Amino acid sequence: MESVTFLLCAVILTALAFDFTNGFHDTANSMATSIATGALSPRVAVAVAGVLNLAGAFLSTEVAKTISNGIVDDAEVSPVMIFAGLIGAILWNLITWFAGLPSSSSHALFGGLIGAVWVGSGGSAVRFDAITEKIVIPALASPVVACGVALLATYLAYRLTRRVSGRAVRKGFRAGQVGSASLVALAHGTNDAQKTMGVITLALISGGVLDHGAGPPWWVVLSAGLAISLGTYAGGWRIIRTMGRGLTDIQAPQGFAAETSATAVILSSSHLGFALSTTQVCTGSILGAGLGRRLAHVRWGVAGRIAVSWLLTLPAAAAVGGTAAWIAGRGDVGVVLVAGVALAAAAGFYALARRRPVNPDNVNELPAPDAAVRSAA
Repeated sequence: MESVTFLLCAVILTALAFDFTNGFHDTANSMATSIATGALSPRVAVAVAGVLNLAGAFLSTEVAKTISNGIVDDAEVSPVMIFAGLIGAILWNLITWFAGLPSSSSHALFGGLIGAVWVGSGGSAVRFDAITEKIVIPALASPVVACGVALLATYLAYRLTRRVSGRAVRKGFRAGQVGSASLVALAHGTNDAQKTMGVITLALISGGVLDHGAGPPWWVVLSAGLAISLGTYAGGWRIIRTMGRGLTDIQAPQGFAAETSATAVILSSSHLGFALSTTQVCTGSILGAGLGRRLAHVRWGVAGRIAVSWLLTLPAAAAVGGTAAWIAGRGDVGVVLVAGVALAAAAGFYALARRRPVNPDNVNELPAPDAAVRSAA
């Protein structure tokens, strides 16, 4: 019982570590466009996002129930499998953060869990019908829907203000962005913070602490909300630069349209219990905002790299999660070995990132290749 209790504590701490990486990985979702247009300063933006992520964590638990009793059979899951799945998600988050790619932390988590449970209990423990309905279909539809809504909203924003002076338009929409970006951060808390709640709840069920089908206790809600808000405040500046400056040239009306569209899609999905990727929704909204403004420049090469990372997320995280489950399943030594490798990888990525840092002072600078092209033009 002592080893199970120790392992359960390790799983909870690892889940909160994933939640922290989820926070700084996804800060760009709510604040990249506001930072790019100057509606909010970088440091104020991440502080606002952190507070609202925490508030959003208390608004709903439908997504948490989808995770804890939806994509896998909780009766077949062990704490070791959950630990391994979280390791797979954390490593993929760190890889894509270092590359500055806004991939889905949600799909990294799903992939890690699916791979670990598949290796640990077999394919029968994975609910592929629920995965298709609750994850795959929303993953395909949500960025397209968000792109279309943002494209229309951007077109209308410019159409309705065509007779207003440019200065007044910028001032008005920048003020509006403070509200729309805050709504995205709140919506992000209602969706992404719940995924960690669901994982911790699943671990408590598998450890015999909670009954099968139980929802997350209040302390799980609070700890998950705090972890993601602290990660958000840390700021994933590399991804903020990609989404705010690398994908398209964002003006204030576009930023307002993108953020409002993303909020509508995310809140609708949270209400329905769809554990979609807020990253995909927000990226789709930014792309739609770029397409909705005439003469706007969309960097399709960057969009292509982002799309490739989306396609790789589920299988890559599943492969790492499955490998980690195989090693960790060998006993305490295996668990310690997996944890050691993960810590070493995290330290390595951090050290590499410090060689070419992105921070609040340079986040609005174009990446080097794009800056060179702009200078030549």
